[in-house]
Amino acid sequence: MNEFKIGLMSYLGREKLEKLGKVKVGIAGAGGLGSNCALHLVRSGFKNLKIVDFDVVEPSNLNRQFFFLDQLGRPKVLALKENLARINPDVMIEAIQQKVDRNNAKQLFDDCDAVVEAFDKVECKTMMAEAFASSGKFFVCASGLAGWGNSDEIRIRKVHDRFYIVGDFVTGVKEGIPPISPRVNIAAAKQADLILSFFLDDADNTVNVNCQEG
Repeated sequence: MNEFKIGLMSYLGREKLEKLGKVKVGIAGAGGLGSNCALHLVRSGFKNLKIVDFDVVEPSNLNRQFFFLDQLGRPKVLALKENLARINPDVMIEAIQQKVDRNNAKQLFDDCDAVVEAFDKVECKTMMAEAFASSGKFFVCASGLAGWGNSDEIRIRKVHDRFYIVGDFVTGVKEGIPPISPRVNIAAAKQADLILSFFLDDADNTVNVNCQEG
């Protein structure tokens, strides 16, 4: 057992840490939401992730995504795999450099217990919701997290026991309202915390959070 796991076990205990280690989480997109959600999941004890993204690290990513200057030009999934292994060298990251679309989404994440939607474009978010809202997997997506300020407006909406949406549901990325680290990270952390709560806290697999129904 490495030192990271020893340290985390002092908070969670062996049983809970082993429980999280058996969960496989799929992340669709390795940008601001996906890379930071993965960071929080690994720091929380999850070690089995499948991350799918076709893109490479660009300078405009560095203001909010879990990448570094010396990783510019590298595939995001490979750079992220490397960074997550620096937290816990025992992580099992399946890094797939591929575009997720409505023809392959279900197949790509078929072996996952939970799925995170972490895309920028509304049409991609809609596609993921259509694929996983009633899949039986725990599914969490995001809507509205651009700009700065009013961070308390980033909240959780429960659709049903296995489908949650995080965001302010209004503020999309557009000219003059860019994606900036604090609000993006708040949303990513809430996504990770929903997954943690679902698989860790509640024996009946219900999420114990304050959220908006509907």
